[in-house]
Amino acid sequence: MLRIFKTALIATLMAAALAGCVVEPVHPRRPPPIVEVVPVMPAPGYHWVAGHYRWGGNQWVWVPGHWRY
Repeated sequence: MLRIFKTALIATLMAAALAGCVVEPVHPRRPPPIVEVVPVMPAPGYHWVAGHYRWGGNQWVWVPGHWRY
């Protein structure tokens, strides 16, 4: 009886220890930024937000730059 209890206790402790493990997905390295040609400012007071990459599902996706007021 004591042996069954010890085995159950060890199994429970191992399951609890492994349940806390988090597996982080490994993304491929981000590509170098794309050189953008900044268009003419639409009006005074706008500022340019540069383009950047974001992770989209299973690949890096380029988000183009834009003017923001």
